[in-house]
Amino acid sequence: MTIVGVVVYVVINFVIFLAILQVAGEVMSGRGNGALLGGAFFLAAIAFGGGALLILLKKPWSRGLGLGLLIGWALVTILTAGFCTGVNPSLYAGDVL
Repeated sequence: MTIVGVVVYVVINFVIFLAILQVAGEVMSGRGNGALLGGAFFLAAIAFGGGALLILLKKPWSRGLGLGLLIGWALVTILTAGFCTGVNPSLYAGDVL
């Protein structure tokens, strides 16, 4: 179930990341950082909040899925240098987008 949790988080992250980039691109007239920051908090809330709640259910399948969400966030952050999870500081400098 941990592997399933990682895959679920990667899919959720991909869909939300594309939506955030679309919104940030439309708002890029000077205030695209709000969409990026909101998206970063939303993705972290899914990973950490959802992962913690699933772990606290204390069922074998929910623990694996919750741990997978947490591991998925960490892997996506490391492998994309924080770009896809919104923790890369260069996203907010205005140079990247």
